[in-house]
Amino acid sequence: MNDTTKVKPSHTHRTAVIYVRQSSPMQVAHNRESTARQYELVQRALDLGWRREQITLVDEDLGVSADGIAKRAGFAQLTADVALLKVGLVLGLEVSRLARNNASWYRLLDLCGITDTLIADTDGLYHPALFNDRLVLGLKGTMSEAELHILRERLNGGIRHKAARGALRRGLPVGLVWGEHEGEVRFHPDEAVTSALRAVFTRFAGVGSVRQVWLWFRAEGLSFPVQANGAPAIHWAAPTYTAIHHILTNPVYAGAYAYGKTRCERYVAADGTIEQRIRHLPRPEWAVLILDHHAGFIDWPTYEANQARIGTNSRPKPHQAGGAVREGAALLQGLATCGHCGRRLHTRYRGRNAAPGYYCAGRDVRNARGAYCLTVGGVQIDEAVTMAFLDALTPAAFDATLVAAQQLGADHDAALAQWRLAVERARYEAERAERRYRAVEPENRLVARGLEAEWERRLRELEQAQRELAGREHQRPRVLGPADEQRLRALGADLRRVWDAPTITDRDKKELLRALLEDVVITVERAEGRAHLTLRWRGGTVTEREVSLPHNLSRIRTDEDSLALIRRLAPHYSDAVIAGILNRQGRRTAHDERFTAAHVGSLRRYRRIPRWEPPAARPDGELVTIKTAAEILGVAPSTLHRWLSAGIIVGEQLTAGAPWRIRMTDELRARFVEDAPPDYLPMLEATVRLGVSRQTVLHRVKRGELEALHVCRGRRKGLRIRVVADHSELFHQVP
Repeated sequence: MNDTTKVKPSHTHRTAVIYVRQSSPMQVAHNRESTARQYELVQRALDLGWRREQITLVDEDLGVSADGIAKRAGFAQLTADVALLKVGLVLGLEVSRLARNNASWYRLLDLCGITDTLIADTDGLYHPALFNDRLVLGLKGTMSEAELHILRERLNGGIRHKAARGALRRGLPVGLVWGEHEGEVRFHPDEAVTSALRAVFTRFAGVGSVRQVWLWFRAEGLSFPVQANGAPAIHWAAPTYTAIHHILTNPVYAGAYAYGKTRCERYVAADGTIEQRIRHLPRPEWAVLILDHHAGFIDWPTYEANQARIGTNSRPKPHQAGGAVREGAALLQGLATCGHCGRRLHTRYRGRNAAPGYYCAGRDVRNARGAYCLTVGGVQIDEAVTMAFLDALTPAAFDATLVAAQQLGADHDAALAQWRLAVERARYEAERAERRYRAVEPENRLVARGLEAEWERRLRELEQAQRELAGREHQRPRVLGPADEQRLRALGADLRRVWDAPTITDRDKKELLRALLEDVVITVERAEGRAHLTLRWRGGTVTEREVSLPHNLSRIRTDEDSLALIRRLAPHYSDAVIAGILNRQGRRTAHDERFTAAHVGSLRRYRRIPRWEPPAARPDGELVTIKTAAEILGVAPSTLHRWLSAGIIVGEQLTAGAPWRIRMTDELRARFVEDAPPDYLPMLEATVRLGVSRQTVLHRVKRGELEALHVCRGRRKGLRIRVVADHSELFHQVP
């Protein structure tokens, strides 16, 4: 394989390319001997007959894997140069440096065989166009790919075996650290960090929403621990929604050890290249899940309940309950279900007061149109559900009120605890900065000035934290005394006053309803004017209610004259034209507004009035508009308007203000010509010959006593009057 006779002048006249590559940045940093050996291949190229200026080093792919996924700019340029007959020799330390997959390797072999390019490594010199050399190179490429697979499987097998017993140490989220023993996980030694995390889980247990937990932290002005990329250092910053969500959904905080939650997949991108992506797997497909592996902030049943609650807060799928509590007066949002088809009802708000209502998204085809399965106003429905809820809550009203008051105090205490820890942390940072400043040598003024500035900054942060803590301690809710409990008893007996209090928001009411109600099935019987409610409480109890729906007897209707006119006009004109006719006649809608095409279309569809459809063809004698007639006859629309005003041609109107229409007949077409006969004279000559005025001539034409034509082309376009000898006697007669 080291036969140097394979090197021809045709090879040495081209460039020798030395390809240098390491698989990862860590190998580049630590495996320096391998990199040095690849650079020393320059001497081998010189020995084979290439000059120094003909040798090119390609080391752009240092730290890039050759598994076929990563983009290798250097290898791509090498392949292009080989295809352009610029390369006579490709030199590498071994085949694995050039490629770790057969797709890239055989592509290079094919190009080298076609372009008469040699390939060399530390073992020998090969010509891919020769069968034996190509066979050896193919075997080397296959072994290189198999070697990568074996190495990867060996490493992954050890990792999986160690992870199976929970001993594999990977990055832990903030608040947890690895212990000294194998697989030992401990709480973070900083009490402020663990206290902030416990506040997240405690607050979520009360509000049941990730967003509400995040808003509470922001409202209280609390900082949150952040650990960047698994580094041991922790810094404090304003909490983000993503950070709160990750804490509530991470099983490690529930004392579980999880491995293999994601999977790396290959796929073909739109441009034909092979890409790689990370796919999150469902819990049953996780490789390792060890419960009670270490002490957690919550137990596993609580974690599963939290995941179920977070899942219901997202947008529910059809026929599924759920959805986070949102703003709006519709109290049954996410709870109401259609009694006809079982779909989850949607909410709507209409009118000036935005009255709530519910409708079913399922549609039935009726009269060739889609109609909602159910639509009903929400005022009476919500009132009936509220009364049933208050009746069920009255026996435990006093206890619930006391719990609410105690919860308010507990929330304030939790915020105060976080601020006290923040003050303690700020005091420690200030004292540490002072110690560092006092430990520096006075002669080193540059360092002393920097440490002094750091000390002053820490003192300002301590002062600010102390002021905030003092202000919040003054805002502490008052402790309930005997008199307060007596007042709460009175309020507990009359929950209606508490429910209607202005301080109770719609969101609070929805949260209370969801605490007891599973769902509410609404069945509307429109003919009987009532709705049947089925309330399913948590625990399995079912309650039924009947609600009377209001009857709108005084319905607003459009006057009958306008409806009759629309029926006359609809077969002949479009909705927009009909609206214009009604407005010109001074007619108004039922709500005293001007007519629009939408108003006319709605009335027509509601009254089942057939719509106007333009004819496919225009037969002789068809009624057409002025504009269409002018296009057919080749004249201006103003000419036809003058003839209509003069009475020379006949037009039709369905009603006053409607557009004029002209019936196109052969007789009418014959009156519009390009050239008139000799006995047809222009209007001026005709008035002179007859000795009468223009108005008299037009009047005689209208009565049919004179014949008239209209010349459409030429310089002397216009009206022509036929004048014969007996016409002079006609105008001397007294009519």
